[in-house]
Amino acid sequence: MPRRAVRSLLLTPLLALLAVVGFAAAPAQAATWSSSDQWGNWSTGGYTLYNNIWGSGAGSQTIWANSASDWGVWANHPNTGGIKSYPNAKKVVGKKISAINSLTSTYSVTVPSSGAYNTSYDIWDSNYDYEIMLWVNKTGAVGPLGTSQGTVTLGGHTWTVYKGSNGANQVFSFIRSSNSSSGTVDIKSIVNWIKNTKGWFGDVTIGDVQFGYEITSSAGGLDFRTKSFGVSAG
Repeated sequence: MPRRAVRSLLLTPLLALLAVVGFAAAPAQAATWSSSDQWGNWSTGGYTLYNNIWGSGAGSQTIWANSASDWGVWANHPNTGGIKSYPNAKKVVGKKISAINSLTSTYSVTVPSSGAYNTSYDIWDSNYDYEIMLWVNKTGAVGPLGTSQGTVTLGGHTWTVYKGSNGANQVFSFIRSSNSSSGTVDIKSIVNWIKNTKGWFGDVTIGDVQFGYEITSSAGGLDFRTKSFGVSAG
């Protein structure tokens, strides 16, 4: 048998093995941008994506993106308590509530059935005094900060509302009554309710509208995929 043929036969199983190993070791699919850095970030089309591994005891995590509406995360955080990360896509609004005619967002995600995490919006005023979290789905041993303020139907969804403080800012958490993988949220109606009905803040300037995955544990490596996301402000 010619030497070239022998060499090809020997290389074939080796290449196959390397392909399998390479696939297993690659947490993120090929994309326009990816990062495994703790604070890795990328700006595109008026949005900024952040890897944002901020909690203690975190494992490894890689974020990838083709755009703000097509991105995902592979995360391998240990099965321990405490939030490890909040990879997200962010759009800055920069308007007072009274000057906002409309503020809506759409989302569509694929999330794992195991681990401990929530898929959520994290909305801030421009001074970072107030934080509004909208949990559209959750899995595992996770829960909001503060005490329950009852149930309300706002922005096209029914939520249980929690009010609390993390020591640095006030936190208002809206936990959807059932898990959702896609939908539209009328954020303007929610901030209006907080301002006008509850009086928990005044005519603040809405700064960041973030959307992503607040991950507590994802042992063994789990994939989180954003198939569609966008914020519309007018």
